[in-house]
Amino acid sequence: MSIVVTAATGHLGTLVVDELLQRVPADQVVAVARNAQKAAPLAERGVEVRIADYNDTDALAKAFGADDTVLLISGLDANRLDQHKAVITAAREAGVARIVYTGALGGPEADFDLAADHRATEQAILDSGLTYTFLRNGWYNEVYTDQIPVQLQHGVVGSAGDGRIGSAARRDYAAAAAVVLTGEGHEKKAYELNGDTAWTLTEYAAELAKQSGKPVAYNNVSPADHAQVLIGAGLPEPVAQMFVGVDDAISRGRLAGRGSDLARLIGRPTTAIADSIAAALQG
Repeated sequence: MSIVVTAATGHLGTLVVDELLQRVPADQVVAVARNAQKAAPLAERGVEVRIADYNDTDALAKAFGADDTVLLISGLDANRLDQHKAVITAAREAGVARIVYTGALGGPEADFDLAADHRATEQAILDSGLTYTFLRNGWYNEVYTDQIPVQLQHGVVGSAGDGRIGSAARRDYAAAAAVVLTGEGHEKKAYELNGDTAWTLTEYAAELAKQSGKPVAYNNVSPADHAQVLIGAGLPEPVAQMFVGVDDAISRGRLAGRGSDLARLIGRPTTAIADSIAAALQG
């Protein structure tokens, strides 16, 4: 039996593998990746690498084995629901012991566009009859801190109003995944994962200004204007509208948080947005 991590060379997948290697021997971990060269650093750490693409059903059929525990990290492509279903089918046909899925905070109650594929994927897993664990991830600190160079020049722009964001660091979510993948008693459970303390974009801008020593303000604009700003920055219109939809969800409290599952799973406080800002500025 192996612990199989899909999308293992992505931002989250790489961290999950790292967290797993702190808990179990490398020969128990399998990394599924599209590119062998990109996965070479994982192989050098003793992790078995299996090459498979979410769009390649034949490769997926060879990626999983009987009694494996599989982490399905949600895809980013426009057709990701079809991709997820292909992974689920391959996992079922292989006879895996359990599938763990990284979805969206709120699960079936998440009523914004970005969450639609997550809701449908959870239902597909339920329909498959596979034993499951749902990790319903909230927003990542890095969604904002990765944009700090732009924010320092142009400020923080959004349409979330005074909505609060219960985010956590990507590493926190990776640690929770590793705990669930290696531990017992997580079968047929759904965890709502978010940071301990929710914050507004106004508070975020103020903290960034404080730490950077530069004037940074939050400019709350209309959804239509927000979309135009994002399109002007080079995002395709569908992606821009997706982010506008997330800000609408934030304004309605959908990403403020749903308890303390994340801190409880990882056994420590989640990473505060101020700490992620500090790390980004240092590095």
